[in-house]
Amino acid sequence: MGARKHNRAELMKEAKKSMFFAKLNHCPTSPRKMRRMADLIRGMEVEKALHTLKMAPQESSIRMRKLLLSAIANWQQKNENRRVEDANLIVKTVFVDEGKSLKRLRTAPQGRGHRIQKRSNHVTIFVDSKVLQPQEN
Repeated sequence: MGARKHNRAELMKEAKKSMFFAKLNHCPTSPRKMRRMADLIRGMEVEKALHTLKMAPQESSIRMRKLLLSAIANWQQKNENRRVEDANLIVKTVFVDEGKSLKRLRTAPQGRGHRIQKRSNHVTIFVDSKVLQPQEN
């Protein structure tokens, strides 16, 4: 590995240590349904996002809420002396990638078969404390 590439990799590794995230792989929900929940909480404060996900009727909100709680736990593990309520945590980024699809056959009339795809996804949530910018007079 070249020197520049090595230095860049070290910088990326250091930057990743200060990021707090949780990742869910191979979630058996279609990515389209999970993206609805991701769009719902993106940029929200953590407390409000947890309440929103708790009250959402979709089944994917349960998995998203558990994942958000995991990201908060990862943040707490690094910042032991700070409380979540005082830290002004926000959901910085949420993205949903498509996972593998299970291909199945459903019987159809006249001896035919229709293909069914059971989709899955990968969800990643980044949590960060809100930076309050000073107001100018």
